[in-house]
Amino acid sequence: MKSIVLCTENIEKRFGGVIALKDGSIEIRPGEVLALVGSNGSGKSTLTKVITGVLSSDGGTITYHDKPVSYSNPMAAQRAGIMAVYQELSLIPSLTVAQNIWLANEPKTRFGSIDSKTMNAETAKLLTLFEGTFQPSLHPEAYVRDLPLDERQIVEILKAYSRKPEVLILDEATASLDSKQVNCLFDLIQLLKSEDKGLVFVSHRMDEIFRIADRAVILRNGKTVGEVLIADSNEDEIVHLMVGSNVGLTRELGGRMTFSAQESVLIVEDLENEQLNGVSFNIKQGELVGIGGLRGQGQSSLLHTLFGNSHYTGKITLFDETLSFDHPKEAIEHGVALIPGDRATEGLLLLRSIFENFHLPNWAKYCRPLLKMKSAHSDAEEMGKQLNLIMESLDAPVSSLSGGNAQKVVIGKWLLREPKLLLLDDPTKGVDVGTKSEFYKLLVKLQENGTTILFYSSDEQELLDLCERVLVMQDGKVKADLSGDNLTEANLVFHSMGATNNNNHHEESTHA
Repeated sequence: MKSIVLCTENIEKRFGGVIALKDGSIEIRPGEVLALVGSNGSGKSTLTKVITGVLSSDGGTITYHDKPVSYSNPMAAQRAGIMAVYQELSLIPSLTVAQNIWLANEPKTRFGSIDSKTMNAETAKLLTLFEGTFQPSLHPEAYVRDLPLDERQIVEILKAYSRKPEVLILDEATASLDSKQVNCLFDLIQLLKSEDKGLVFVSHRMDEIFRIADRAVILRNGKTVGEVLIADSNEDEIVHLMVGSNVGLTRELGGRMTFSAQESVLIVEDLENEQLNGVSFNIKQGELVGIGGLRGQGQSSLLHTLFGNSHYTGKITLFDETLSFDHPKEAIEHGVALIPGDRATEGLLLLRSIFENFHLPNWAKYCRPLLKMKSAHSDAEEMGKQLNLIMESLDAPVSSLSGGNAQKVVIGKWLLREPKLLLLDDPTKGVDVGTKSEFYKLLVKLQENGTTILFYSSDEQELLDLCERVLVMQDGKVKADLSGDNLTEANLVFHSMGATNNNNHHEESTHA
């Protein structure tokens, strides 16, 4: 067995009452690629951020080169030789490519000033590692703000590589790259392997894991639950470890509504833009359809596109009318509402009152022919009661509310419009259990009233408990349409990872 360059044992991390990690244990060995695998919320990113000093741990130990270590910030970890590449880029848009790559590590002249000529020349050499996969506009003196996302990701990778790390963590680093760029990254990984560097590879793509990794550690619910040698394993075994003992078992439908209507009220055909790659599906009136898959696979983009926030090619038919929304205002006029998950930036005006936030999209209703403030107050009070909103008064600032109650305001302002199609973008993220329960009951009531619902959640269990169907997305495509006996946790995880050997799983159902 190879020696161990870095080891974590029983790492714990809590965020308030939420336990993100309760036993994060891995071994990183020189000259080997370790795949870190797990579903949404399993603790993968939390563990890597503890290792790199982005987060402090609440328990457990990290051993690096046989010595216990604890880094208070990422710079301390970088100085020790531990680097990470995350999906959330650390680049500064107003600086050039070269300035970003060499930030805080700039070559100096003999007089102690930054040697820009050497810095640009070294950057040009680094860029040859991805030669032929980017546009001429990517060069050492290009400003990062002018680059597309895939080229920014290349810069982020080269920034980490330029530090000559002993341990390199790649957390979903391929998510923004095309196939040629991924090939170049894998060549770079092989080069680092040959130099006996320790490598951790986090990916939502099963084919990449089997292509580049030597070993895989699986996390589930914040705990390390298994380890396999890639050469001796297969997709089914890894999915089994990710899901637990329920692989292949059909979950009880519980309170999910059965649905018998035949007419489709929403038909989406070959929807494409920068994040979507030919999305097609349909939904019937009163149906609650979930959107699953690992985070960042186009789920939010799909919802925002349907709401008129993004340009697209393809066809959207809503209530037998072919539509092309250029602005959310047009979607709203057709009975479409979007409830975002990020209430602070997309859902609320935090400095305004609860009353004003309730009526952000609704004032036109009360302005003809005169402003009907009494009616507006009455409707807001009634909505507050329906949602069991705990507040001092409607005039209190919405920022005074708890997270769960603030999310109720985001929901309530759209329910006041009585939408025909309700789009939900991970709306229960960061919401307490009690509020979730109230929210679930509300969705069932809306269904009973004929509201059609398209619901993205990063919580797989939530999708399984609530939805009749789940569209599983990966890389901007619908990879599976699961319903009935096919709607199991195993199938949901299997298709979200892009697995192909489906011998032990139900085939996805189709909805023409």
